[in-house]
Amino acid sequence: MNAIEPGFQFASDNTSGVCPEAWNAMLEANSGYAASYGDDPWTKRARDLVREIFEFDCHVYFIFNGTAANSLALASMCQSYHSVLAHQLAHVETDECGGPEFFSNGTKLLLVEGEGGRVDPAAVEKVVRRRSDVHFPKPKVLSITQATEMGTVYRSEDLDRIYETARRLHLNLHMDGSRFANALATLNVSPKELTWKAGVDVLCLGGTKNGMAVGDCVVFFDDDLAYEFEYRCKQAGQLASKMRYLSAPWVGLLESGVWLKNAQHANAMARLFAERLQAFPGVSVRNNVESNAVFLQFPPAVAAALRSAGWHFHDFIGVGESRLMCSWNTTEQEIEAFLKSLADAIEQNP
Repeated sequence: MNAIEPGFQFASDNTSGVCPEAWNAMLEANSGYAASYGDDPWTKRARDLVREIFEFDCHVYFIFNGTAANSLALASMCQSYHSVLAHQLAHVETDECGGPEFFSNGTKLLLVEGEGGRVDPAAVEKVVRRRSDVHFPKPKVLSITQATEMGTVYRSEDLDRIYETARRLHLNLHMDGSRFANALATLNVSPKELTWKAGVDVLCLGGTKNGMAVGDCVVFFDDDLAYEFEYRCKQAGQLASKMRYLSAPWVGLLESGVWLKNAQHANAMARLFAERLQAFPGVSVRNNVESNAVFLQFPPAVAAALRSAGWHFHDFIGVGESRLMCSWNTTEQEIEAFLKSLADAIEQNP
């Protein structure tokens, strides 16, 4: 067996390659001619599969990436004089370069707190009721992330509290599901239980982090919010002319059920990783590994030595911890290689 070279294995779940099922579906779609702009059989099949999985006659749009999916979805849910409430660590706040504000023509993000990356319903209510005059951007949407940026998940009881708060405060509910499959794998419930049955109006479902080359999709469970969304996609440069290359990989993932298997594998590797890391002196691991992320603290000299050895990983924004991500194709051999480098780094920096 070839030695594992240090690299980007744990930097993110979007540094991995494309899973075979998604790749093969794209290859199958790359035959002959097909109608443009989503009028092809692959796109129709992908939409039907999404509806079957969620057991709902939802509206489905295929988008190039998660930032555009979130930004366009949020723009469809409010007016420019409205505001969107989100966790202070939410991707829509920290990593989308003002995209939600830009595509909504100025809608303001209002940030709320919450333990473990989950929004606190009490904090949401506090922000909404803080002001109600015409000089303040009227709260209209609550955006939550499943699984969260901290790797935690919203359980059914959490979503019940979120839904009750959102409806009582007349807020639409948006879910950033970039890692929705990982949350689903952890909670072992049906997709509908975590979405429309829990009051979610719009879901941005992640594909890239689940084994695809590119692409997320926006799923509307509310007909009114989907009105003319295709025009938003076109205007934003998100309407693919050769749509079959965005939609075919979804067929490969969903038809075979591998989208969930990929997430289950990534989650299992993260749990194994966390368990093994616990044995190293000076390494503090966050216990609640609920998806495919491991958060931990290294001594600074150890972290520097690991990076010098060639390993790439991120220091997570605002929490003072490093993040190691597992993906659909993470192997135990890769974990062992990292742990060997960690042992060497600790020995060299006692």
